[in-house]
Amino acid sequence: MEKNEDYERILSTYYGENQVVAMMMLKIDTKEAENIAKMISKFDVVEELFMVTGDVDIILKAKFQNYKALKTFILDLNTVSGIKETKTMTVVTPFKEGGTILFK
Repeated sequence: MEKNEDYERILSTYYGENQVVAMMMLKIDTKEAENIAKMISKFDVVEELFMVTGDVDIILKAKFQNYKALKTFILDLNTVSGIKETKTMTVVTPFKEGGTILFK
């Protein structure tokens, strides 16, 4: 097994199946903001998508079956014209989601 496959298997085991959630921040060509947002929103894994002010232009939340699916999505984002830069953070522990507190 190659190192990449080992890494993906280990991360998928760590995060579990259907549990890899990522928050992504994108810098984009703001003249194309609406078109870029429409293209990104077509991906089934994208649950939430916001245009924001500040250091980045778009923040999105996406949920994946495993780490490999997250990696594939990141590569697929390269096909969306107008994205200049991305930063991806994986969620380690959700405390509140969809308005529901997840801990006592």
